[in-house]
Amino acid sequence: MRVLVVTAVPAEADSVVAGLSADGPSPAHSLPGGLTLRRCAGAEVTVDVLAGGVGPAAAAAATATALTASATATGPAYDLVVSAGIGGGFAGTAPLGSLVVADAIVAADLGAQTPDGHLAVEQLGFGRSTHVPAPLSERIAKALDAVHGPVLTVSTVTGTASRAAELTARHPRAAAEAMEGFGVAEAATAHGVPVVEIRAVSNAVGPRDRAAWRIGEALDALRNAFRLLSPVLEEEAR
Repeated sequence: MRVLVVTAVPAEADSVVAGLSADGPSPAHSLPGGLTLRRCAGAEVTVDVLAGGVGPAAAAAATATALTASATATGPAYDLVVSAGIGGGFAGTAPLGSLVVADAIVAADLGAQTPDGHLAVEQLGFGRSTHVPAPLSERIAKALDAVHGPVLTVSTVTGTASRAAELTARHPRAAAEAMEGFGVAEAATAHGVPVVEIRAVSNAVGPRDRAAWRIGEALDALRNAFRLLSPVLEEEAR
């Protein structure tokens, strides 16, 4: 089984690699556009980890580049794509340090703003704003003792109580907010590869308060998530 994990920044990729491999630095493979894959190879599962950039556009481009570069004449080389990293958690659902596995990957600000509120892109007749992750996501959530709920993809991180309230009103089950999941899912779906999203919560969605962020703890939680994920992937590969 081959898995592609896409993070936004190198610090997240480092945590993923540390969770997957206890053998020190992993081999690096160059991709077009200055991207670098780091490979963690096991007996049953090979995982390539890519820091693809911040935001849905960068994430989609990087994911598509990796999928295209690895494709063979018979189809995609990867069996699963994982969008992973840290993110904001919605109060009462995903506290600081917790893990969230998406049961829906939602482009929360893709659409149009009207006097009557937000219109999703589906309502405009232009496409989709939600991807349903692979069924494996439920097993992953159980293995990670994670919240299994929608993860919202935004282009601008929420920094006010009013914006948090707006998102919660439109997505009452939302568990986390991040900036890359929908872009990764778009690329994976275009290549016919299942996708899941995993987030470690570093801050609460709402008023921007950097003093309250717990990025180090979230990166530790992300590392532990991938340590727990390895047996699930190995079982899936058998």
